[in-house]
Amino acid sequence: MTRLKMSVMQTNFRRSIRYPRALAGPAVEENTPGRILTAAEVATVYAGLLLYIWRWHGPHPLVWIPILGFVILTHFLHRDTPGKMGILGHQARESARLILPLALVIYGVVVIWALLAHRLALPWPRNVALSRVAIYAIWCCFQQYLMQSYFYRRLMAVLRSPFLSAVAAALMFGGVHVPNLVLMVATTAGGFILSEVFARHPNIWPLALTQFLGGLLIAAVFPVSVTHQMRVGPGYYLWHRAATAS
Repeated sequence: MTRLKMSVMQTNFRRSIRYPRALAGPAVEENTPGRILTAAEVATVYAGLLLYIWRWHGPHPLVWIPILGFVILTHFLHRDTPGKMGILGHQARESARLILPLALVIYGVVVIWALLAHRLALPWPRNVALSRVAIYAIWCCFQQYLMQSYFYRRLMAVLRSPFLSAVAAALMFGGVHVPNLVLMVATTAGGFILSEVFARHPNIWPLALTQFLGGLLIAAVFPVSVTHQMRVGPGYYLWHRAATAS
């Protein structure tokens, strides 16, 4: 009986980490011109995000609205469905079973290391408002929507490879966190893992929870002098100048 249970568990695990057959075939765009247009679309949106972070955030803070509007428009043009985008409840349990145990192991190792190195600081709830934590949780959900539901799926349409799409999405995710080295490493490595899970079980909610917990752990382990309050782009340098001046 024990051997039978072990065999069933191993079979279920192999199924959970295997790419679905739907990802092995052609993605949304079947022809070369369609793939070129999708690649141009992805490049345009990503360039818009980088320009917003580095140039437009200060003088034009509302530019993100038309960028997001364009992304939403593309969902209609590509005939995306909420299920395929991973924003419904489908595959949530399977995704959670795959990503949460892995996250607990990785985060557990980090916590043990931080405790041994006396680097674990828990500022919540005395110094961190609950509203900021809630806003960050919503922000993680939005980031996973943009990364998985949009970028990963579009990259799959162009590259037609779950692995290469996960690599590309992870590099893009890390790229928007320049020059914050801690966040660049965490988002690139974590982004690859999350995209690989999304490829197998398309649902963004367990992934957003994983990112949320990981972000809190980074804030608890690394001092503000290193994370610069999780800022990226020019804000990273502006925080350093303000901290130096004070």
